[in-house]
This record gives sequence, C-alpha cells and structure tokens, in this order.
Amino acid sequence: MLTLTANAAQAIRDLTATAPEPSQSGIRISSQGEGANSLTLTLATAPEPADAVVETEGARVYLDPVAATVLEDKSLDAGADEQGSVSFLVTEKNM
Repeated sequence: MLTLTANAAQAIRDLTATAPEPSQSGIRISSQGEGANSLTLTLATAPEPADAVVETEGARVYLDPVAATVLEDKSLDAGADEQGSVSFLVTEKNM
C-alpha cells in the first residue's frame, strides 16, 4: 500500500484544512488510463465507493483501483517551491 512521508501528510492536511468537510477531505489519485503516467491528483471531500483509503497522521489519500495497484509499492512525498506552491512526488518505498 502507498505510504506517505511526513512532508506529504503535512501538505495534504494544509490543503484540506479549509475544505467544506475537513474531517473527510483528502486528495484523490485516479487513473486516466493504464500506468503511472496517467495518474491525476485532485482534492476530494470523500472517497469514491471503490477507492482504497490511506491515512497517515490525519492526512487522507483516496486511490482508485488502478492507482492503488500502480502505487502499491511507492511512497508519496511533497515539497514546496519558493512561491509556496506544493508539488507531490512519487518515489520508490524505502525498505
């Protein structure tokens, strides 16, 4: 299952803090096709019925079935540029 770094968890909490339902809000990673190159990330107020849910330190990530398979052995990290824009990076899981 996908894991979140502390940076990713904090970034997700920051992004969802002002959502209408912050207690259920998270980010959703979904597929637009097959493979990692077709994944999109959006803010979500709740998971879709078939989504896998990853929760770390109060941060929630919802994964559609294809994304859950593609990201099964990956880790999600986050960083911010000088302007404060958040970017997410999928990396190999540290064993």
